[in-house]
Amino acid sequence: MIKIFNGKIITPYRIIPNGTILIKDGIIVEAVAGDIEIEGATEIDAKGKFIAPGFIDLHIHGGGGHDFMDCSEAGFLEIAKTHAKYGTTAMLPTTLSSGKEDLLQTIETYKLADEKNSAGAQFLGLHLEGPYFAMNQRGAQDPRYIRDPDPEEYREILSNTSVIKRWSAAPELKGAIEFGRYLLSKGVLPAIAHTDAVYEEVVDAFENGYTLATHLYSGMSGVTRRNAFRYAGVIESAFIIDAMDVEIIADGIHLPPPLLKLIYKIKGPDRIALITDAMRAAGMPPGNSILGSKKNGLDVIVEDGVAKLPDRSAFAGSVATADRLVRTMVKMADVPLIEAIRMISMTPAKIIGVADKKGSLVAGKDGDVVIFNDDIEIDTTVIKGKVVYQKVY
Repeated sequence: MIKIFNGKIITPYRIIPNGTILIKDGIIVEAVAGDIEIEGATEIDAKGKFIAPGFIDLHIHGGGGHDFMDCSEAGFLEIAKTHAKYGTTAMLPTTLSSGKEDLLQTIETYKLADEKNSAGAQFLGLHLEGPYFAMNQRGAQDPRYIRDPDPEEYREILSNTSVIKRWSAAPELKGAIEFGRYLLSKGVLPAIAHTDAVYEEVVDAFENGYTLATHLYSGMSGVTRRNAFRYAGVIESAFIIDAMDVEIIADGIHLPPPLLKLIYKIKGPDRIALITDAMRAAGMPPGNSILGSKKNGLDVIVEDGVAKLPDRSAFAGSVATADRLVRTMVKMADVPLIEAIRMISMTPAKIIGVADKKGSLVAGKDGDVVIFNDDIEIDTTVIKGKVVYQKVY
């Protein structure tokens, strides 16, 4: 039994002062105001700090000097351990566009690493980002691998595994609607990404399962003109379709404060998931790094809190950590702390279908807990009742 006490418990809708949480066998059994006397419990004194549900990152490529596309079990585990220090208790390891063999190898590495992952953020399944993208919106995705959905390819991939939980693609591509339907039939969430779609195409995609917009504003169309006529792009479509979920890289750089405020104002905390989209340099000092795998990745330079192309002509990846996302939303976008926490716990849990087990500090859910101070600096991270990180003072 673990007892976390003397802290301000953040629920999706209020803050409970001087709260106590009891966790038994990895599951929350009680979350109440006041103290509870439990003989023999391992006690964690929150010392007046905030007690929040663990952060859930639906889109992350790496950290601590490693990338999931390196296909290293040790790398997978180190990424999970690195991000746990910043409050992430669960994540969807994310791929980049690649050849089929590299993708299959990443899937196998995921399975092996998942069995050994006991000291870091829990893996909730894989997120495949690509390779079915619009070439014009590929961003830092390798153009050698960009292609239209291939039924033979994706059916083979999905027939051999059940660990894929999400797949991002451009819905305007030939065969993309059929691809979305097939993903749904396999219990995989289709997401819109790296796309030049216009409103009519987005509506069609939404009705066929594409209910999530991947890193809103990044790698997607806005208002465009074709001859004399204007067309709403994916950005406007995500705003118009009330039921569409969006994820945002809330580092204050990919999206500056005015855009963070706009997205929050239109979509609200129940439709926004905060993501790091972090590459290997997250949690590392500034300097030279690689976007993607060590074998065939892209050289980048990390400075000003973001990865850039060597000529500094464009961003080339995020180095954000989950605590930074929350801090940015609160301090730069003026979002109430309760709602910023909801956007990195309950909302992503709902989007990926694990809200029955994660996302809030409620009896019966997993004992995933983070403790942090007023500056949203992580003090303690608990995953399924196990302390995986405590700050040394």
